[in-house]
Amino acid sequence: MKLKGKRAIITGSTKGIGLAIAQALVGEGVSVVISSRNQKAIDRIVSQLGQASNQQVVGKQCDVSEADQCEILVNYCVEKLGGLDILVNNAGVGLFKKVEEMSVQEWRNILSTNLDGVFFNCRFAIPEMKKSGEGFIVNIGSLAGKNAFPQGAAYNASKFGLTGFSEALMQEVRHDDIQVAHVMPGSVDTGFGNNKGSHSWKLSSEDVARVVVETLSRDARCLTSQIEMRPAKPPSK
Repeated sequence: MKLKGKRAIITGSTKGIGLAIAQALVGEGVSVVISSRNQKAIDRIVSQLGQASNQQVVGKQCDVSEADQCEILVNYCVEKLGGLDILVNNAGVGLFKKVEEMSVQEWRNILSTNLDGVFFNCRFAIPEMKKSGEGFIVNIGSLAGKNAFPQGAAYNASKFGLTGFSEALMQEVRHDDIQVAHVMPGSVDTGFGNNKGSHSWKLSSEDVARVVVETLSRDARCLTSQIEMRPAKPPSK
């Protein structure tokens, strides 16, 4: 896909991986919709990115666990930018507890944000991409989508589910000229979940953003549908 002039929604894009992807896409000439649950953070990032580029940068508050808000987000992009070409499903939450200690609401919050939210956004984005004649959906997952670990039952379930969803969707829409890629980073230095502090051995948000741009930029005949990313030199055990 030629990125210049394209229009993108990036969920969870006021910090971390989502913000790095937004910055990278704006740098490639893409107009973007910044989105998260925090309106003040959205306003700050829209102002920063808009002043630093010639691209159109707008923002819309959205809780991706709510289907109606995802529909409004897609409609907002079409209204403000004239269409939708790229959807990056990045919003996610992490909570790591033993199953017996986790509340029903905590379980539902993780699944509804990490899995339902991706479905909702794809559900409303795909018809708009068909109108544009092409599209690209990038789902930001995790290596936790194939590697289970103690106290990760809910998070693992959401990310294992995202792996299956992404693979099925890729096969479903490929002949509509819509490509789907599932990017699965390992440890990223973002402070996500219980991952506090700085660790130089970890991947950076910019590492993930570069992979997303490379994936989007490949010729349409080539799709890297599942990308695993790992720190090159994690601590020796």
